Amino acid sequence: MALSGLDIYKLLPKTNCKECGFATCLAFAMALAQKKVSLDKCPKVTATAREALESASQPPIKLVTIGKGEDKLEIGNETVMYRHEQKFFHPAGIGCLVEDTLSDNELTARVAKINALTFERVGQKIGVSLICIKNSSGDKTKFVNAVKKVASGSNLNLALYSGNPEAVKESLTIIKDRRPLIICADKAKTDDLARLAKEFSAPLAITAASLDEAAELTDKVKKLGVDEIMIDLKTDDVSKRIQDFTFMRRLALKKNFRLLGYPVLAFTGSNTPDLELAEAVSYVAKYAGLVIVKNIEKEFIFPLLVVRQDIYQDPQKPVQVEPKIYEIGKVTKDSPVLVTTNFSITYFTVACEVESSKVPTYIICCDSEGMSVLTAWAAEKFTAEKIANLLKTSGITEMVGHRKIVIPGYVSVLSGKLEEVSGWKVAVGPREASGIPNYLRSYK
Repeated sequence: MALSGLDIYKLLPKTNCKECGFATCLAFAMALAQKKVSLDKCPKVTATAREALESASQPPIKLVTIGKGEDKLEIGNETVMYRHEQKFFHPAGIGCLVEDTLSDNELTARVAKINALTFERVGQKIGVSLICIKNSSGDKTKFVNAVKKVASGSNLNLALYSGNPEAVKESLTIIKDRRPLIICADKAKTDDLARLAKEFSAPLAITAASLDEAAELTDKVKKLGVDEIMIDLKTDDVSKRIQDFTFMRRLALKKNFRLLGYPVLAFTGSNTPDLELAEAVSYVAKYAGLVIVKNIEKEFIFPLLVVRQDIYQDPQKPVQVEPKIYEIGKVTKDSPVLVTTNFSITYFTVACEVESSKVPTYIICCDSEGMSVLTAWAAEKFTAEKIANLLKTSGITEMVGHRKIVIPGYVSVLSGKLEEVSGWKVAVGPREASGIPNYLRSYK
């Protein structure tokens, strides 16, 4: 049973030294009980107390690492049910399925297509995390050959999906340096694959038909020496699966039920792209740690990655770009100067429309703490004084031969004051970014 904050407090040194970052030992104990801090933060805890507090200091959902190096996939170790409580730290992995029934040419083409599934959105790079090789043929040789081809053709993280321990072992021997995820396709082979996971220090995904069965299997696998476990719940009912994912998360976080405190693995089963996308999005939104999809078209993967990016963005810290001067196109001293806020979506929306206008333009981003134009104006983070100061300190005066600046149409009220405090002539641009191309083409 999980210890309460007061139970933990009784085992702490009670010195209120503040070295843990909290004002009092009681505050630290309460944070520890809520899994928001590690016991390692307390430098004065005794060995006896540390042993007693071990379970309280462990994360409610185990951190699982697939792969190695900078591009390794880390999932789990979350501490809250809802991101507005704090935030979600480890974005769900998006994996693509590759079956060993494909011909060599088909397999090579599919892997190349998966490798190309990387995009840039609001200044961040997003892409798929993993390729899952499935032993659909049931043939050991075909599976091992497929693993070889995928491993040689891609640097993405790998997952081995097979119920054949011999095929998995041979594959692990070939790619042991890649630390792949082993996915057990046959419950009867769980023990054998668990021993391989221990031998090769690889994470293991168990397959279960219910939460009770999942708890039994994780307990068994844990006793066999495997610490990094994922849970794959097999059911054709998407709604039931999402309910189970939510229930697992709640049991792990609220009840400290360790046997279900592991990241969730989810395979999409829908047969049409639209339904598969809806299914995959639902899994990302409702606590799946790794979602493996069949469709690898860009128009399918991109919106899925966008949803993941938005869900795992810190809700208390908007995505921002660096507040500075950005040059779009081959600018000259006569190029227009636009000003906007440093909210990432705002900047990239404006920049995209400027690019489409084909008019070389300077864009100055004002530090608005990541707020959009109207929000920043209302919060007094985008004012005439701040813009005027930016014009003086940014270096734009040396870059252009004119003194004319274009402000967003929604804050036209700033024009008079800005002219007064800056000495620049102020033009009011369109309210919507979509009006920028026509505006710039007629700009004088």
